[in-house]
Amino acid sequence: MTNLNEKPAHVREKPTNSSWRHRLHVIIFEADTPAGKAFDVTLIVCIALSIIVVMLDSMQGIRETYRDWIYFFEWLFTLLFTVEYLLRLFGVGRPWRYVTSFYGIVDLLSIIPTYLSLILPGTQYFLIIRTLRVLRV
Repeated sequence: MTNLNEKPAHVREKPTNSSWRHRLHVIIFEADTPAGKAFDVTLIVCIALSIIVVMLDSMQGIRETYRDWIYFFEWLFTLLFTVEYLLRLFGVGRPWRYVTSFYGIVDLLSIIPTYLSLILPGTQYFLIIRTLRVLRV
């Protein structure tokens, strides 16, 4: 039986090879530090704002009026979430375990649609997948 308070394996495996990677791990994966709490709150705010942008984009009148702003914020959040994803990869001892973990898959699925929209027309409708990030909260 698993302990509900036990952290996933990819989080328990802290990097040991450099102090900056260890500090990064503490900030990203340890919510009981001031920096960790600030990181988590910032991430939650970004997720909420990102979902609001996706919701506004689904309303035709708003999308037509504010198309440029919506496009800007879609890319802003995609870039922020991409940086966060990469930082998570650098902050764990075994990155592949994070990539294949539930949260790693959710994080990757939340950024892929925007990049796909550059290559494949019509895939911008998959931006709704970004709402999966709510599972992080």
